[in-house]
Amino acid sequence: MAFDIDALLQEARRRAGGPDDFGAADFRPALQALLQALDGEARLSAVGRQLLHERIVELLRNRLLVEDHFRRLPEIAAEEIRSPLVIVGLPRTGTTLLQRILGCDARLYPLLWWEARFPVPLPAPETSAQAMPGAALDPRIERARAEVAAMLAAMPKLAAIHPLDAEAADEDGILLEHSFCAFFDAYADIPGYTRWLQEHDPQPAYRHLRRLLQFLQWQKRRRGETASSGRWVLKTPHHLRQLDVLCAVFPDAQIVQTHRDPLQTIPSIASFNETLWQIYGEKVDPLRVGRQWSAIFARGMQRSLEFRARESAAGRGGRFHDVWFDDTLREPLAVVRKLYAFAGLSLPGDVEGRMQHYLVAHRRETRPAHDYSLEHFGLSPEQIGRDFAAYREAYILSPH
Repeated sequence: MAFDIDALLQEARRRAGGPDDFGAADFRPALQALLQALDGEARLSAVGRQLLHERIVELLRNRLLVEDHFRRLPEIAAEEIRSPLVIVGLPRTGTTLLQRILGCDARLYPLLWWEARFPVPLPAPETSAQAMPGAALDPRIERARAEVAAMLAAMPKLAAIHPLDAEAADEDGILLEHSFCAFFDAYADIPGYTRWLQEHDPQPAYRHLRRLLQFLQWQKRRRGETASSGRWVLKTPHHLRQLDVLCAVFPDAQIVQTHRDPLQTIPSIASFNETLWQIYGEKVDPLRVGRQWSAIFARGMQRSLEFRARESAAGRGGRFHDVWFDDTLREPLAVVRKLYAFAGLSLPGDVEGRMQHYLVAHRRETRPAHDYSLEHFGLSPEQIGRDFAAYREAYILSPH
């Protein structure tokens, strides 16, 4: 299966069944960089090549169908994305737990995994005269359940690393994949693509993210899921690479940053990405996984520190709220109460009760233990301490 851009675009058009407009062409340089890296660097297995080929075609088909919806239904573009709460932080710092606790509040819009994976209604586009199918009947949910089951069957270790759930909230980084300016380097050993991301402006991808959120919000409201606050809860560690761009495209966003010592988080995310590389590639080298992902997040964290310093100097430091992993584990509802005060939201007793019920039903002890070590990935406390020195001094070693 050739990673040829013209062939992929043509196959997407064929599967879309008519639409020909992919929207703004600014996704193409990122796609081309990704394809070159997959061909030249990734050492994909036959199965991995097939899976990624299929995923890229699916993303391109989605772009066609999303644009077709916007063309036929101009009311979608009128959807207002207002003051999203965006959870960012190093992976393995409690971002998923925090996002899913907030997902218990029906006044907020959660980004559910099945929505992010399959943003276009199945089997055919809806029209403004037709009601969207109810969420409980939506065929995308069954497709997502089957996909999650297949992923866990193929790689059981994933259950210990990330609580995959087709119907729970998950990362908006999955939506960023539609612009090919996302975490594809988590799937394969493609350092050339990582360098490309570092050197190019991701604003087109974030503008398209906003467009996809409009499309999903339109669908939610047509299903009767009208969050009274009108606010989304988003999260992905990928935003650490470009918090400045996130805030430029979502200027009224409020940022919740989670913190945990990189001595724990970096080997954990290396373990996660080693597992993903094994799904798609051959002869995965854990030393390359560790080296690349430690460097990716060291750069991302440095950029986030610099951006926060600039925002504070400009009098905008109040848009950030800090949460520590140990606090989230020890007193999650106390953390949520402070977060709600920061966001200007009340916390009614019934909402807090649903959050407590979620915490009881989803204790970490219900999943397998996740074992990993620094040494397996060629990492050391000295190297991580050096690469994350400024961050650790500001948020880990100093009292908070």
